Amino acid sequence: MRTFLTDEETIRQFLPDKPNQCFETLYNRYVNKVYRRCLSMTKDTEKAEDFTHDIFLKVFSKLDAFQERSSFSTWLYSIAYNYCSDQLRLAKRLDFASIEEGLSLELPDSQESMLHEETIQLVRQAMAALSVKERTLLHLKYEDSMSIEEIAQLYNLKPSAVKMRLKRSREKVQQFCALHYAA
Repeated sequence: MRTFLTDEETIRQFLPDKPNQCFETLYNRYVNKVYRRCLSMTKDTEKAEDFTHDIFLKVFSKLDAFQERSSFSTWLYSIAYNYCSDQLRLAKRLDFASIEEGLSLELPDSQESMLHEETIQLVRQAMAALSVKERTLLHLKYEDSMSIEEIAQLYNLKPSAVKMRLKRSREKVQQFCALHYAA
């Protein structure tokens, strides 16, 4: 029976003698999450695929520099985030997907579905009104399911600062929605 190795154990055990096996194992574990991160930042499937490919090439070339100061996943996500941000900045495109991206928009034709569609549009507008940093924090927490501690490590912040920023961002979305529902 084969036991499951952590990412860090996989790197230590396979990188020196079996780098291809090491890369394949880590790639299979994280390719979908990295792709979703890229897609949420680019809103473009082709760019997301290209960015994902580039990120894994970059990670693999730097894998021997991984020092386990954070978990491998946190290290990988920070590389992915920074790579995508850099590419988008170079292209002068800061176009982020909104949290409701995963919601199905194919609903039966009724007043309820129209209300649902209006709510989705309102949340999109609220997200677009946030700063890039606020949107990114919400994405990391709610789309990428990163813990407060992982986000804190990623941004070199205290967990309490991350919690407060998330709280403020959620409140801005709620206030935006409340203002528009009252109108």
